[in-house]
Amino acid sequence: MSLALDFVFHLRVEVAAALELGETQQGRRRIIPIIGGTVEGPRLAGRVLPGGADWQIIRGDGCAELEARYTIEAEDGALIAVANRGLRHAPPEIVAKLLAGEPVDPAAYYFRCTPVFETAAPAHRWLTRTVFAATGERRPDLVEISVYALL
Repeated sequence: MSLALDFVFHLRVEVAAALELGETQQGRRRIIPIIGGTVEGPRLAGRVLPGGADWQIIRGDGCAELEARYTIEAEDGALIAVANRGLRHAPPEIVAKLLAGEPVDPAAYYFRCTPVFETAAPAHRWLTRTVFAATGERRPDLVEISVYALL
């Protein structure tokens, strides 16, 4: 059996300036507040609610381990919790630009993630029974994520 990808939706997640905790026992900890955003696509539309955050660890090899948690409000008013884990890495000069909030061509770095969804809304329970993969792009004040269902 083979895998296929089906485009589900595109997220534009607005973020505030990173909170830099510094070097911890796990690596360089950064917390990036999520302040809003949009969800647009053939299978889901709505908005990203403020109040989430991306808890990042920048490892010694420069790879960022990403763990974002936030809430989507679908157009029908349903609430959908998102837990999105991923990796982002690039050559050191590109990482420095990303961490400084500078614009970088997304082709210059690797950014992939695996969102998992939770909801009580019957119309959106399909999200809880599907495996997803996503590609990401880091912009100075937002993160763009294209989400695909694995078929």
